[in-house]
Amino acid sequence: MNLHNKVAIVTGGARDIGRAVSEKLAALGAKVVVNYYHNPQAGKETVAAVEAAGGTAIAVAGDMTQRADILRLIEETRAAFGDGIDILVNNVGGLVARKSLLEMDEAFFEGVMKLNVTSTFLATQSVVPLMGDGGSIINVASLAGRDGGGPGAAAYATAKGAVMTLTRSLAKELGPKNIRVNSLCPGMIATTFHDVFTKDAVREKVAAGTPLRREGTAAEVADLVAYLASSESSFITGANLDINGGLSFS
Repeated sequence: MNLHNKVAIVTGGARDIGRAVSEKLAALGAKVVVNYYHNPQAGKETVAAVEAAGGTAIAVAGDMTQRADILRLIEETRAAFGDGIDILVNNVGGLVARKSLLEMDEAFFEGVMKLNVTSTFLATQSVVPLMGDGGSIINVASLAGRDGGGPGAAAYATAKGAVMTLTRSLAKELGPKNIRVNSLCPGMIATTFHDVFTKDAVREKVAAGTPLRREGTAAEVADLVAYLASSESSFITGANLDINGGLSFS
């Protein structure tokens, strides 16, 4: 795969899956914009790792639920790498907290939707006018969007299901412009997400019930993102691709 001189924006690109994606795309030749929000040090470290490997990247702060921040991200991208954007990875999202139906209030539910769905919508809507023929948009959904998620994850699962549906709709709308839109649905991946929200005993049980008998890695997810970003996947659009070690089949 060759992404030489392609310009890629990775939202939430400074840690875990986002960092692995940023590093992978840069290793394949892309000029990468690493978006972060709360942790400037993580942004700097990701850029430093990319540059140490011979790649090109910049870090840009921004809240992807706010249009003004997204527009500023795009302007900094254009200032650094020119007007065209070839690849958008919508990686921003999260569970926020595990809450049952009766524990959730409207503000919590709407906040989870905003973090996962609105961020994807706003970033995509803002980037598409600068994306030319052959562009690729990759949304990070979740296995939870297929199976409803674990205990207390109803809002998160609903949001990721919406991301999957948005992916299909935009694939139809943007296909005539030769812009592809796909998503991936990770299962149990070894990241800080599960360090925070999933008990060790549950992780061990899930890994043992997975045909490959382990958790996945952020690097493995990044490999799939890179494939979807490249011309090697040029006839794939509207797909929600599972990466879960065989834990669940769609």
